Amino acid sequence: MLTERQNKILKLIVERYIKDAKPVGSKILSNKLKCSSATIRNEMATLENRGLLEKTHTSSGRIPNEEGYRYYVDNLMELKKMNAEDMLKLQIVFHNQQLALSDTIIKSLQVISDMTNYTTLVLGTTSHENLLKQIEVVPIDDKSIVVIIVTDHSHVEHKTMNLQDVSMEDIKKTVGLINNLIVGTPIDEVSQKLEYEIKPIIGQYVKQHEQIYNAFYHVFNDFTSQDVNIVGRNKILEQPEFCSNVDKIKKVYNKLEDKETLKNIEADGENNIKIYIGDESNIDSDVTVIKTRFKSGNEEGTLAIVGPKRMDYERVVNMLEYMKENIEG
Repeated sequence: MLTERQNKILKLIVERYIKDAKPVGSKILSNKLKCSSATIRNEMATLENRGLLEKTHTSSGRIPNEEGYRYYVDNLMELKKMNAEDMLKLQIVFHNQQLALSDTIIKSLQVISDMTNYTTLVLGTTSHENLLKQIEVVPIDDKSIVVIIVTDHSHVEHKTMNLQDVSMEDIKKTVGLINNLIVGTPIDEVSQKLEYEIKPIIGQYVKQHEQIYNAFYHVFNDFTSQDVNIVGRNKILEQPEFCSNVDKIKKVYNKLEDKETLKNIEADGENNIKIYIGDESNIDSDVTVIKTRFKSGNEEGTLAIVGPKRMDYERVVNMLEYMKENIEG
Protein backbone atom coordinates (compact mmCIF):
# COMPACT_ATOMS: atom_id res chain seq x y z
CA MET A 1 0.00 0.00 0.00
CA LEU A 2 1.09 3.57 -0.64
CA THR A 3 1.31 6.22 2.04
CA GLU A 4 -1.18 9.08 2.06
CA ARG A 5 1.41 11.45 0.63
CA GLN A 6 2.39 9.01 -2.11
CA ASN A 7 -1.27 8.65 -3.04
CA LYS A 8 -1.60 12.41 -3.29
CA ILE A 9 1.54 12.71 -5.39
CA LEU A 10 0.48 9.95 -7.78
CA LYS A 11 -3.02 11.44 -8.12
CA LEU A 12 -1.62 14.90 -8.86
CA ILE A 13 0.84 13.54 -11.43
CA VAL A 14 -1.84 11.55 -13.25
CA GLU A 15 -4.31 14.45 -13.32
CA ARG A 16 -1.67 16.97 -14.34
CA TYR A 17 -0.36 14.73 -17.11
CA ILE A 18 -3.91 14.08 -18.36
CA LYS A 19 -4.37 17.82 -18.66
CA ASP A 20 -1.01 18.92 -20.09
CA ALA A 21 0.56 15.81 -21.67
CA LYS A 22 3.89 16.96 -20.19
CA PRO A 23 6.08 15.23 -17.60
CA VAL A 24 5.42 16.51 -14.08
CA GLY A 25 8.35 17.85 -12.05
CA SER A 26 8.86 18.04 -8.30
CA LYS A 27 8.63 21.85 -8.16
CA ILE A 28 4.99 21.89 -9.28
CA LEU A 29 4.09 19.28 -6.68
CA SER A 30 6.07 20.85 -3.84
CA ASN A 31 4.09 24.08 -4.24
CA LYS A 32 0.81 22.19 -4.08
CA LEU A 33 1.72 19.88 -1.20
CA LYS A 34 3.87 22.35 0.75
CA CYS A 35 6.81 19.93 0.83
CA SER A 36 10.37 20.46 -0.26
CA SER A 37 11.35 19.47 -3.79
CA ALA A 38 13.81 16.98 -2.33
CA THR A 39 11.04 15.24 -0.41
CA ILE A 40 8.86 15.10 -3.51
CA ARG A 41 11.73 13.72 -5.60
CA ASN A 42 12.30 10.95 -3.06
CA GLU A 43 8.63 10.02 -3.09
CA MET A 44 8.56 10.11 -6.90
CA ALA A 45 11.57 7.80 -6.95
CA THR A 46 9.73 5.41 -4.63
CA LEU A 47 6.67 5.46 -6.90
CA GLU A 48 8.93 4.80 -9.87
CA ASN A 49 10.50 1.84 -8.07
CA ARG A 50 7.01 0.55 -7.30
CA GLY A 51 6.32 0.50 -11.04
CA LEU A 52 3.74 3.30 -11.08
CA LEU A 53 5.74 6.14 -12.66
CA GLU A 54 8.43 6.44 -15.29
CA LYS A 55 10.78 9.03 -16.76
CA THR A 56 10.66 10.03 -20.39
CA HIS A 57 14.36 10.95 -20.28
CA THR A 58 17.03 11.37 -17.62
CA SER A 59 16.37 14.96 -16.52
CA SER A 60 12.60 14.98 -16.97
CA GLY A 61 9.80 14.83 -14.48
CA ARG A 62 7.68 11.72 -14.24
CA ILE A 63 4.65 10.44 -16.11
CA PRO A 64 2.29 7.63 -15.08
CA ASN A 65 2.75 4.26 -16.74
CA GLU A 66 0.07 1.64 -17.33
CA GLU A 67 0.22 0.38 -13.74
CA GLY A 68 0.08 3.95 -12.48
CA TYR A 69 -3.11 4.66 -14.41
CA ARG A 70 -4.61 1.39 -13.20
CA TYR A 71 -3.82 2.25 -9.58
CA TYR A 72 -5.32 5.71 -10.09
CA VAL A 73 -8.53 4.33 -11.62
CA ASP A 74 -8.97 1.62 -8.98
CA ASN A 75 -7.96 3.60 -5.89
CA LEU A 76 -7.69 7.37 -6.40
CA MET A 77 -10.23 8.51 -8.99
CA GLU A 78 -13.08 10.48 -7.47
CA LEU A 79 -16.32 10.45 -9.42
CA LYS A 80 -17.98 13.80 -8.90
CA LYS A 81 -21.04 15.26 -10.61
CA MET A 82 -20.70 15.86 -14.33
CA ASN A 83 -19.78 19.44 -15.06
CA ALA A 84 -22.64 21.72 -16.09
CA GLU A 85 -21.43 22.33 -19.66
CA ASP A 86 -21.12 18.62 -20.48
CA MET A 87 -24.51 17.86 -18.94
CA LEU A 88 -26.28 20.68 -20.77
CA LYS A 89 -24.99 19.59 -24.19
CA LEU A 90 -26.08 16.01 -23.61
CA GLN A 91 -29.41 17.05 -22.12
CA ILE A 92 -30.26 18.95 -25.31
CA VAL A 93 -29.87 15.70 -27.27
CA PHE A 94 -31.78 13.46 -24.86
CA HIS A 95 -34.63 15.96 -24.49
CA ASN A 96 -35.20 16.05 -28.25
CA GLN A 97 -38.41 14.03 -28.53
CA GLN A 98 -38.21 13.90 -32.32
CA LEU A 99 -35.16 11.62 -32.32
CA ALA A 100 -35.43 7.83 -32.29
CA LEU A 101 -33.31 6.12 -29.64
CA SER A 102 -30.69 4.99 -32.15
CA ASP A 103 -30.37 8.55 -33.47
CA THR A 104 -30.18 9.93 -29.93
CA ILE A 105 -27.29 7.58 -29.13
CA ILE A 106 -25.36 8.54 -32.28
CA LYS A 107 -25.95 12.26 -31.71
CA SER A 108 -24.81 11.95 -28.09
CA LEU A 109 -21.65 10.15 -29.17
CA GLN A 110 -20.99 12.95 -31.69
CA VAL A 111 -21.31 15.51 -28.89
CA ILE A 112 -18.97 13.53 -26.63
CA SER A 113 -16.44 13.04 -29.42
CA ASP A 114 -16.43 16.77 -30.19
CA MET A 115 -16.07 17.72 -26.51
CA THR A 116 -13.31 15.25 -25.68
CA ASN A 117 -11.49 14.73 -28.99
CA TYR A 118 -11.85 10.99 -28.45
CA THR A 119 -13.32 8.34 -30.73
CA THR A 120 -16.75 7.06 -29.68
CA LEU A 121 -18.73 4.09 -30.85
CA VAL A 122 -21.85 2.02 -30.29
CA LEU A 123 -22.12 -1.69 -30.98
CA GLY A 124 -25.70 -2.91 -31.37
CA THR A 125 -27.27 -6.23 -30.54
CA THR A 126 -26.14 -9.16 -32.62
CA SER A 127 -28.26 -9.76 -35.69
CA HIS A 128 -28.85 -13.34 -34.53
CA GLU A 129 -31.26 -12.00 -31.92
CA ASN A 130 -33.45 -10.41 -34.65
CA LEU A 131 -35.57 -12.72 -36.80
CA LEU A 132 -36.82 -11.70 -40.22
CA LYS A 133 -40.54 -10.93 -39.95
CA GLN A 134 -41.26 -9.41 -43.33
CA ILE A 135 -39.78 -7.52 -46.25
CA GLU A 136 -41.64 -5.01 -48.39
CA VAL A 137 -40.73 -2.94 -51.44
CA VAL A 138 -41.90 0.53 -52.40
CA PRO A 139 -41.18 1.79 -55.95
CA ILE A 140 -39.66 5.27 -56.24
CA ASP A 141 -39.36 5.48 -60.01
CA ASP A 142 -38.68 3.16 -62.97
CA LYS A 143 -35.17 2.35 -61.74
CA SER A 144 -35.31 2.64 -57.95
CA ILE A 145 -37.13 0.93 -55.11
CA VAL A 146 -36.95 1.10 -51.32
CA VAL A 147 -36.59 -2.24 -49.56
CA ILE A 148 -38.05 -2.30 -46.04
CA ILE A 149 -36.89 -5.03 -43.65
CA VAL A 150 -38.89 -5.67 -40.49
CA THR A 151 -37.70 -7.92 -37.63
CA ASP A 152 -39.67 -9.67 -34.89
CA HIS A 153 -38.33 -7.05 -32.43
CA SER A 154 -40.04 -4.33 -34.48
CA HIS A 155 -36.67 -3.14 -35.77
CA VAL A 156 -37.10 -1.56 -39.21
CA GLU A 157 -34.37 -0.91 -41.76
CA HIS A 158 -34.81 0.52 -45.25
CA LYS A 159 -32.42 0.73 -48.17
CA THR A 160 -32.71 2.12 -51.68
CA MET A 161 -31.88 -0.25 -54.55
CA ASN A 162 -31.20 0.79 -58.12
CA LEU A 163 -32.16 -1.84 -60.70
CA GLN A 164 -31.85 -1.54 -64.48
CA ASP A 165 -34.56 -2.96 -66.79
CA VAL A 166 -36.22 -5.03 -64.08
CA SER A 167 -39.99 -5.27 -63.87
CA MET A 168 -41.85 -4.56 -60.65
CA GLU A 169 -43.64 -7.86 -61.16
CA ASP A 170 -40.34 -9.78 -60.95
CA ILE A 171 -39.31 -7.85 -57.85
CA LYS A 172 -42.63 -8.70 -56.16
CA LYS A 173 -42.19 -12.38 -57.05
CA THR A 174 -38.76 -12.34 -55.37
CA VAL A 175 -40.17 -10.64 -52.29
CA GLY A 176 -42.93 -13.26 -52.17
CA LEU A 177 -40.37 -16.09 -52.29
CA ILE A 178 -38.33 -14.54 -49.48
CA ASN A 179 -41.39 -13.95 -47.31
CA ASN A 180 -42.68 -17.49 -47.91
CA LEU A 181 -39.41 -19.38 -47.48
CA ILE A 182 -37.17 -17.59 -45.00
CA VAL A 183 -39.36 -15.52 -42.66
CA GLY A 184 -38.39 -16.43 -39.08
CA THR A 185 -34.70 -16.77 -39.97
CA PRO A 186 -32.13 -14.87 -37.85
CA ILE A 187 -31.10 -11.79 -39.82
CA ASP A 188 -27.44 -12.80 -39.89
CA GLU A 189 -28.39 -16.13 -41.54
CA VAL A 190 -30.65 -14.65 -44.26
CA SER A 191 -27.82 -14.10 -46.76
CA GLN A 192 -26.83 -17.76 -46.44
CA LYS A 193 -30.43 -18.91 -46.95
CA LEU A 194 -30.74 -16.63 -49.97
CA GLU A 195 -27.69 -18.39 -51.41
CA TYR A 196 -28.85 -21.96 -50.78
CA GLU A 197 -32.65 -21.81 -50.78
CA ILE A 198 -33.74 -18.83 -52.89
CA LYS A 199 -31.02 -18.67 -55.55
CA PRO A 200 -31.56 -22.25 -56.85
CA ILE A 201 -35.27 -21.63 -57.56
CA ILE A 202 -35.52 -17.90 -58.33
CA GLY A 203 -34.53 -18.47 -61.95
CA GLN A 204 -37.67 -20.55 -62.48
CA TYR A 205 -39.93 -17.60 -61.70
CA VAL A 206 -37.97 -14.41 -62.38
CA LYS A 207 -36.39 -13.25 -65.67
CA GLN A 208 -33.70 -10.89 -64.34
CA HIS A 209 -33.00 -13.22 -61.45
CA GLU A 210 -29.22 -12.63 -61.22
CA GLN A 211 -29.54 -8.86 -60.88
CA ILE A 212 -32.44 -9.08 -58.41
CA TYR A 213 -30.80 -11.82 -56.34
CA ASN A 214 -27.53 -9.87 -56.06
CA ALA A 215 -29.37 -6.71 -55.03
CA PHE A 216 -31.30 -8.43 -52.22
CA TYR A 217 -28.20 -10.31 -51.10
CA HIS A 218 -26.32 -7.01 -50.67
CA VAL A 219 -29.25 -5.43 -48.82
CA PHE A 220 -29.23 -8.15 -46.16
CA ASN A 221 -25.46 -8.26 -46.04
CA ASP A 222 -25.36 -4.51 -45.36
CA PHE A 223 -28.01 -4.89 -42.66
CA THR A 224 -25.92 -7.39 -40.70
CA SER A 225 -22.86 -5.14 -41.04
CA GLN A 226 -24.55 -2.18 -39.38
CA ASP A 227 -23.90 -3.35 -35.82
CA VAL A 228 -21.06 -0.84 -35.35
CA ASN A 229 -21.29 2.94 -35.59
CA ILE A 230 -18.04 4.86 -35.07
CA VAL A 231 -17.94 8.60 -34.47
CA GLY A 232 -14.75 10.67 -34.69
CA ARG A 233 -12.52 7.86 -35.93
CA ASN A 234 -9.68 10.33 -36.56
CA LYS A 235 -10.01 12.21 -33.26
CA ILE A 236 -7.71 9.94 -31.31
CA LEU A 237 -5.00 10.38 -33.94
CA GLU A 238 -4.89 14.11 -33.14
CA GLN A 239 -3.65 13.38 -29.59
CA PRO A 240 0.03 14.19 -28.84
CA GLU A 241 0.82 10.51 -28.30
CA PHE A 242 0.05 9.73 -31.94
CA CYS A 243 0.31 12.85 -34.11
CA SER A 244 4.12 12.69 -34.46
CA ASN A 245 4.42 8.91 -34.84
CA VAL A 246 3.40 7.74 -38.30
CA ASP A 247 3.75 4.01 -37.52
CA LYS A 248 1.58 4.33 -34.43
CA ILE A 249 -1.03 6.31 -36.37
CA LYS A 250 -1.21 3.55 -38.97
CA LYS A 251 -1.47 0.85 -36.33
CA VAL A 252 -4.27 2.56 -34.38
CA TYR A 253 -6.18 3.54 -37.53
CA ASN A 254 -5.98 0.00 -38.90
CA LYS A 255 -7.23 -1.37 -35.58
CA LEU A 256 -10.21 0.99 -35.69
CA GLU A 257 -10.95 -0.30 -39.21
CA ASP A 258 -10.63 -3.97 -38.22
CA LYS A 259 -13.98 -5.72 -37.68
CA GLU A 260 -12.55 -8.27 -35.25
CA THR A 261 -11.00 -5.58 -33.08
CA LEU A 262 -14.27 -3.66 -33.00
CA LYS A 263 -16.24 -6.81 -32.25
CA ASN A 264 -13.96 -7.50 -29.28
CA ILE A 265 -14.82 -4.07 -27.86
CA GLU A 266 -18.38 -5.29 -27.33
CA ALA A 267 -18.97 -5.43 -23.58
CA ASP A 268 -19.79 -8.63 -21.76
CA GLY A 269 -23.09 -9.25 -20.00
CA GLU A 270 -22.20 -7.08 -17.01
CA ASN A 271 -23.76 -3.63 -16.88
CA ASN A 272 -21.08 -1.76 -14.97
CA ILE A 273 -18.50 0.44 -16.66
CA LYS A 274 -15.25 -1.30 -17.59
CA ILE A 275 -11.90 0.42 -18.19
CA TYR A 276 -9.20 -1.20 -20.34
CA ILE A 277 -5.86 0.61 -20.15
CA GLY A 278 -2.94 0.34 -22.56
CA ASP A 279 -2.27 -3.23 -23.66
CA GLU A 280 -5.59 -4.27 -22.09
CA SER A 281 -7.35 -2.33 -24.89
CA ASN A 282 -6.03 -4.73 -27.57
CA ILE A 283 -5.53 -1.66 -29.76
CA ASP A 284 -2.25 -0.05 -28.66
CA SER A 285 -0.18 0.39 -25.49
CA ASP A 286 -1.05 4.12 -25.53
CA VAL A 287 -4.83 3.60 -25.89
CA THR A 288 -7.59 3.26 -23.30
CA VAL A 289 -11.10 1.91 -23.97
CA ILE A 290 -13.92 2.66 -21.53
CA LYS A 291 -17.20 0.91 -22.20
CA THR A 292 -20.54 -0.10 -20.76
CA ARG A 293 -23.58 -2.08 -21.79
CA PHE A 294 -27.09 -0.65 -22.18
CA LYS A 295 -30.56 -2.10 -22.63
CA SER A 296 -33.80 -0.29 -23.44
CA GLY A 297 -36.82 -2.27 -24.56
CA ASN A 298 -35.76 -4.38 -27.52
CA GLU A 299 -32.55 -2.44 -28.09
CA GLU A 300 -29.30 -3.25 -26.38
CA GLY A 301 -25.64 -2.85 -27.10
CA THR A 302 -22.33 -1.40 -25.99
CA LEU A 303 -21.23 2.21 -25.68
CA ALA A 304 -17.48 2.77 -25.82
CA ILE A 305 -15.06 5.69 -25.79
CA VAL A 306 -11.58 5.19 -27.21
CA GLY A 307 -8.87 7.66 -26.31
CA PRO A 308 -5.24 7.98 -25.27
CA LYS A 309 -4.01 6.20 -22.15
CA ARG A 310 -3.75 9.77 -20.85
CA MET A 311 -7.55 9.92 -20.92
CA ASP A 312 -9.69 12.11 -18.68
CA TYR A 313 -11.04 9.03 -16.91
CA GLU A 314 -13.36 10.78 -14.48
CA ARG A 315 -15.02 12.88 -17.18
CA VAL A 316 -15.49 9.97 -19.57
CA VAL A 317 -16.95 7.67 -16.91
CA ASN A 318 -19.40 10.42 -15.93
CA MET A 319 -20.47 10.85 -19.57
CA LEU A 320 -21.03 7.12 -20.06
CA GLU A 321 -22.98 6.90 -16.80
CA TYR A 322 -25.16 9.80 -17.92
CA MET A 323 -25.81 8.23 -21.34
CA LYS A 324 -26.62 4.84 -19.85
CA GLU A 325 -29.03 6.31 -17.30
CA ASN A 326 -30.88 8.32 -19.94
CA ILE A 327 -31.04 5.47 -22.45
CA GLU A 328 -32.39 3.02 -19.90
CA GLY A 329 -34.50 5.75 -18.29
